[in-house]
Amino acid sequence: MAPAGRPAPQHARVPLNYSRALDKRLSLTDLERVSGQAVHTRRYDLSRVRVLLERLDNPHLGTPTVHITGTKGKGSTAAMVSSVLSAQGYNPGLFTSPHLHTFRERIQLDGQPVSEGEFTALLETVWPELEAINRDGSQGAVTTFELLTAMAFLHFRRSDAGFQVIEVGLGGRLDSTNLVEPQVCVITSISLDHTNILGDTVERIARDKAGIIKPGCVVVTSPQVPEVMKVLEDACGGQGVPLIQAARECVVTREAFDLDGQSFSVATSRGGSRLHIPLLGAHQLENAATALATLQALKEMGFAISDDSITRGFSSVSWPGRLEVLLRSPILVADGAHNPYSMGKLRQALRDYFTFQRLVWVIGVAGDKNVPGIISEIAADAHLVVTTRSRHPRAMPSLDLAKALQELGVEACAVDGVDNAVQEGLARANDGDLVVVSGSLFVAAEARETILGIQPELYPTIMR
Repeated sequence: MAPAGRPAPQHARVPLNYSRALDKRLSLTDLERVSGQAVHTRRYDLSRVRVLLERLDNPHLGTPTVHITGTKGKGSTAAMVSSVLSAQGYNPGLFTSPHLHTFRERIQLDGQPVSEGEFTALLETVWPELEAINRDGSQGAVTTFELLTAMAFLHFRRSDAGFQVIEVGLGGRLDSTNLVEPQVCVITSISLDHTNILGDTVERIARDKAGIIKPGCVVVTSPQVPEVMKVLEDACGGQGVPLIQAARECVVTREAFDLDGQSFSVATSRGGSRLHIPLLGAHQLENAATALATLQALKEMGFAISDDSITRGFSSVSWPGRLEVLLRSPILVADGAHNPYSMGKLRQALRDYFTFQRLVWVIGVAGDKNVPGIISEIAADAHLVVTTRSRHPRAMPSLDLAKALQELGVEACAVDGVDNAVQEGLARANDGDLVVVSGSLFVAAEARETILGIQPELYPTIMR
């Protein structure tokens, strides 16, 4: 008790720094990191994030928006569109997931991740509103992704972003980002992934992703299988909006490539051009066509987008961890392929863009993925596989993965730690061999940390 005549002491508020901001974020339910087979049994609920955004005066509205979903290529496409908008001077916001090395990568402005100070200030603004929703309880508890979504929109409004390019976190219809009012909705290549949530056929997955289509927008799609295209055509017809097929709008042909990127020609009804991107793979040419069709749709709406900005934006796009060359002698490539479809695309890209004698894989996968499908893709041409396990709590034990490969007749050994596995792969490689690190974006990220000396943010494992 305070002495008579003296006020009771007040508990001083501990200033929030970036480390404590991360601790607060980690106190929420993080559906990306919970371990076990019950991952993602809880779906995102738009009512919860809608209330949160309303309490922040709806920062997601009023800024021209490109909303992007799909199974593969949505991040690369988003990065390309954002890079061109940046070259044009729009000061665009870019929201993507997951990140490679720090949560701050997910919220970018004009090509730069949000700073530690900005991240902390955003969380300080959003947190009291989040706590009010959680205390009320009627909407359920706000999740990590919903918090980050709100922080991104708030950052873009505070920074006077002239555009926001928003990548869906999961699916489309019930994703936290699906409260925007987009000028263009983009749907990249759809294949089987997250089947325990989105459905076990491409049609069901497409219907979920088509949930971002809204009246008044233009829809741009990458090439799709006929079953998916039918779903998208029906969805666009139901909303009364046009559907642009990027491969018809922009015919892209590869002309030259080296380890630093590739050049390609573009033919459209309005003429032709030649562009360069510092990204490898035929799938990146597909993503480039989708990005170009998106930019053309914006241009036809009256937004200023010059040919020079397109040239400069494509040539300066940065999207690491995707067929990224980390070493040149021997050649070491890191790629985040994590399902059978993307692994097949990666294998094709390795044959098309690299010359090698033996292929040495360093691979780690998430236990909730289609592991048999993934390893069957690499079994045909792998000379040696070093299995490992990333820090991610859903990562499959490396010994189990090695045994599964050995049952297919593949020479495989298990090495704990991605850093050790990368060194083992390099040690086993001869002159002229190619070392590929893949299986998940988290494994690719840890390979980058090993080779480039990057210090990552480390988070505790969350068990459910």
